[in-house]
Amino acid sequence: MENDENINEETTPVAPSDSDVEVNDDVTIDTTIKTTEDTTANIEVPELQIDQIIGQDHAVEVVRKAASQRRHVMMIGTPGTGKSLLAKAMAELLPKEELQDILAYPNIEDSNNPKIREVPAGKGREIVMAHRMEARKKAQARNMLMMLFVFGIVMYSFYVGQLLWGIIAAIMILMLTRQFMPKEELMIPKLIVSNFEKEHAPYIDATGTHAGALLGDVRHDPFQSGGLETPAHDRVEGGDIHKAHKGVLFIDEMNTLRIESQQSMLTALQEKEFSITGQSERSSGALVKTDPVPCDFIMVAAGNLDAVENMHPALRSRIKGYGYEIYMRDSMDDTAENREKLVRFVAQEVVRDGNIPHFNMAAVDEIIREAKRRAGRKGHLTLKLRDLGGLVRVAGDIARAEEADITTAKHVLAAKKMARSIEQQLADSYLEQKKDYQLFGKEGSAIGRVNGLAVMGGDSGIVLPIIAEVTPSQSSSGGRVIATGMLKDIAKESVQNVSAVIKKMTGKDIMNHDIHIQFIGTYEGVEGDSASISIATAVISAIEGIPIDQTVAMTGSLSVRGDVLPIGGVTYKIEAAALAGIKKIIIPKSNEADVLIEDMYKDMVEIIPVTNISEVIEHSLVASDSEKKGIVDKLKKLTNIKLNLDIPDVIPVAIKNINSSAGTNNA
Repeated sequence: MENDENINEETTPVAPSDSDVEVNDDVTIDTTIKTTEDTTANIEVPELQIDQIIGQDHAVEVVRKAASQRRHVMMIGTPGTGKSLLAKAMAELLPKEELQDILAYPNIEDSNNPKIREVPAGKGREIVMAHRMEARKKAQARNMLMMLFVFGIVMYSFYVGQLLWGIIAAIMILMLTRQFMPKEELMIPKLIVSNFEKEHAPYIDATGTHAGALLGDVRHDPFQSGGLETPAHDRVEGGDIHKAHKGVLFIDEMNTLRIESQQSMLTALQEKEFSITGQSERSSGALVKTDPVPCDFIMVAAGNLDAVENMHPALRSRIKGYGYEIYMRDSMDDTAENREKLVRFVAQEVVRDGNIPHFNMAAVDEIIREAKRRAGRKGHLTLKLRDLGGLVRVAGDIARAEEADITTAKHVLAAKKMARSIEQQLADSYLEQKKDYQLFGKEGSAIGRVNGLAVMGGDSGIVLPIIAEVTPSQSSSGGRVIATGMLKDIAKESVQNVSAVIKKMTGKDIMNHDIHIQFIGTYEGVEGDSASISIATAVISAIEGIPIDQTVAMTGSLSVRGDVLPIGGVTYKIEAAALAGIKKIIIPKSNEADVLIEDMYKDMVEIIPVTNISEVIEHSLVASDSEKKGIVDKLKKLTNIKLNLDIPDVIPVAIKNINSSAGTNNA
């Protein structure tokens, strides 16, 4: 294990000093920041939020139109791409002069049916205060008369020598008048929606709210009688749909709302008004139902693709028929113009946070380089700006802790190490565990054993050892593919495909043999086929009895013609292999431009791009030139046989729980 310890020491990221930082030429930008002495303090930040949105030009255009025409919008996309910011920006575009206050008045004819009144914004507060002052004056006048009357009774009883009875009579009169005299405060209206002194149309985030908070509710009255009850109109509470009147109602993960709430939302959208009633059947508020309360709002629904699948069909139809549907981009082209936008994004985050110093040129370059890494596509920059903003804030926190006036590249590099996700930390722990118990090889050679690579949570890689073995069939019906983890239905066809490949390549009929494929230290399968070349290599090695070089790891998918196809997360997979001590990594040729590994890994690994399975075998098998050439020549002749086993990807046991919230793993 000495080699393992050396690897850990050599690969531990260390934040370099400013003098050690080299700014990459490929991320140099032509902006108002001209030298390393200039900072993002020179960048002008737009005042309107709609102008601060980056990379979502189509969405911005649609939101502007929707705001001017008061249309509903549904935005679908990955988290952190700016959905909530767009909804807030939409509220800024709506006219302020249309805002209204909403009041609930007592109903003399039916106390359980409070009346509703709309007034211009700010007038509701004046009306309530005027009623309260009037009630106070009436109460003071009544109390003064009552005190004079009681004082007269006491004085008269004293004059006739019956002072005790006079005091008793006075107390009785006070109690009776308190019980039965009208209470002026009961007639004071209640302000259930107030837009007093608001500069913009209301923006209400109703994500995750229950029915009462969303649709309004009537509080329970524990007394209900005896002169101690609270009037029904005073127990009415406006819901988010009412508070968003003339504004924007934003609901993320719309599909998480109960079906009853979605149906009520549909009614509110159609009628633009919705009565408030008690949401609990056991509450006295269930007996109360107000007149229809205005709720003329613009709804902005957001979520992932599953939100569309689980939405109430009629509700989605309403949004689609009377509004727009937008798919949020998660990356943008890597152009000089878009890099300038990212510079402005850094400036915006610094201004918005207010507690971190501005960034210099070198620090901005590192942020842009990280944006390229996180995009996962060549020639693109990520638009998952919430996560990228987290890196900006951590770098700023480090600079602030050092009492630095400017955030530099040194601080950004240190932030990358400090701000690692839970998945990255678990992947490192998982990797250390495998190294401790030698679950994967990194030196020598072995038959039927290959080092595969997988991505966990979208931003971290792990090494997945895969072992293949060919044995006599245990079933009279013929050979099977037997793998740990869940095989999908396509695996039934994989037996025939693999058998045909092996028979044509070796001249051996393996239909009477079982192909065993084992993913070491894994739990169950999920979608993905990027382990295809690993599985094919392991099976070929097992059948031919030719060992695989254990200093090699590989990732890639296969076409029906044996071409190696591109996969995702190639950068994170390479870095995981480097940390594990693996020296050579085979990747698809089409992913070569996607590789943006950190500088610390560049001298640790050799990256081998390949275009077909023949090249994979050539670089991974340990055999004589004649043996290797024979296999490669046979593979080159296979042009119409499907090599893709379509084995489902796997989840390590240690990270099963975290994956339920962080996303799936792709081998």
